[in-house]
Amino acid sequence: MEQATLVRHVAKEPSVSQLREGIVTPPAPREPGITPAGSQLPGLSEDEIQLLAEIATGVTTDVAARRLELSARTLRRRLRSICDRLGVNTPIEAVVWAARRQLI
Repeated sequence: MEQATLVRHVAKEPSVSQLREGIVTPPAPREPGITPAGSQLPGLSEDEIQLLAEIATGVTTDVAARRLELSARTLRRRLRSICDRLGVNTPIEAVVWAARRQLI
């Protein structure tokens, strides 16, 4: 499966095994843009969302950096910063996080 398709699939439907093991809870129906009471979502700037959207297309960091007119090192540093703020380990997890919140 193409990486972007896989990200969209994971963002929409957690696997049955994840639900059984209690790793993921089923998503509660809610209106777009409304977060559950008391939850604090880290804010992402438009540039950061654009960066995650570029990574979601499946390109390498070098290609994404060229498209966004950044150095590859700057792009990797920004990705690491985003991952740290979101509490995820990899850029793909950050992409899934953003896709689940319909940011990309």
